[in-house]
Amino acid sequence: MKELIEAIAKALVDNPNEVKVQVLEGQQTTVFELRVVPDDIGKVIGKQGRTAEAIRTILQSAGMKHRKRYMLEILG
Repeated sequence: MKELIEAIAKALVDNPNEVKVQVLEGQQTTVFELRVVPDDIGKVIGKQGRTAEAIRTILQSAGMKHRKRYMLEILG
């Protein structure tokens, strides 16, 4: 999942080398912290949050298969 989030984010931003994903594992919840350059936050979030919501939907679908809850936090 980490590689998938990185690949999506790198395709969206102007500074793909600055994209970093940190994974925080819990018993039932895994939090993915996506860090990008502050100038690229808008590109990852998208208009009215549509891009971020699409990434979160992919994570929810994958979570159902793995019986875990995946969350995405976008940090600048």
